[in-house]
Amino acid sequence: MPLYRDEGVVLRTIKLGEADRIVTILTRNHGKIRAVAKGVRRVKSRFGGRLEPFMRDDLLIAEGRSLDVVSQAASISTYAAGIVGDFEAYAAACEIVETADRLISTESEPSVAQYLLLAGALNALSRHAHPCAAIGDSYVLRALSHAGWTPRLDACVVCGGRDDLDFFSVPAGGVMCVKDHVPGSRRITLDTREQLQALVEGDWAILDTLAERADTRKLVEEWGEYYMERPIRSLRLLDS
Repeated sequence: MPLYRDEGVVLRTIKLGEADRIVTILTRNHGKIRAVAKGVRRVKSRFGGRLEPFMRDDLLIAEGRSLDVVSQAASISTYAAGIVGDFEAYAAACEIVETADRLISTESEPSVAQYLLLAGALNALSRHAHPCAAIGDSYVLRALSHAGWTPRLDACVVCGGRDDLDFFSVPAGGVMCVKDHVPGSRRITLDTREQLQALVEGDWAILDTLAERADTRKLVEEWGEYYMERPIRSLRLLDS
C-alpha cells in the first residue's frame, strides 16, 4: 500500500474488533482522515497513548481501500497531558474537537488554516494560557469564520447603520439596529456584543479580563448549531 507522512491531531476514536481502533485525525496536509490503528488497545501496543484524543503526532500512514492504516505515530505535542486532569480544560477540548470533526465534513481535503487553529487552541488549553471556556468558544467562532460564517458585529445586517445595535439574529448573520430588527432576533447588550467580537478576533487582552457571560455562550452555541446544521453536544452538556 502507498505510504504518506503527515502531522495530525486526533479528534476521536472508536473501538474496532478486540484490539483495534478507528481513529479520526485532522492532518495538516491531507485534511480529515479516518484510519485503523491496529492493536492499539493492547497493553503492549507500539502506539502507547499517542493515538488518543487531543494528541498531536507525526504519522506514517498507509493508504487503504476504505480506511487508511496508521503504520507509525510519534508524539509532537502531548496536549492531552495538560487537559484531561482539569475538567474545564477537558470540557473545552471536547467542544473544540467536536466542532472540528463536524465542521470539516469532507475527508482528505486539505485545510491548513483549520489545522493550525485547532492545534493552537489545544496548545493554549494544555498550557492554561487563557480561561478555558473562552478558548473553546473563541475556537468555535474562529473556525466557523474560516469556513465563511463570520457574524457581523460592527453594523446592522439590514441597513448597515452603526447606531443602536441592540439586537442579534443568528439566521440573519449578526447584529441589527432597533429600527430594522426582525421578529426572532434577540436583544443583546453592548458588553455581549464586544465579548463576541473579542471571541471572533481572539483578542485575549479583553477576554482575559472578563468573565464570559451566559448570553454570550448561548449565542456561540446557537451560531455553531445553525451554521453546522447540528448541535455541538459538548456545549449542551456543559449548559445542562
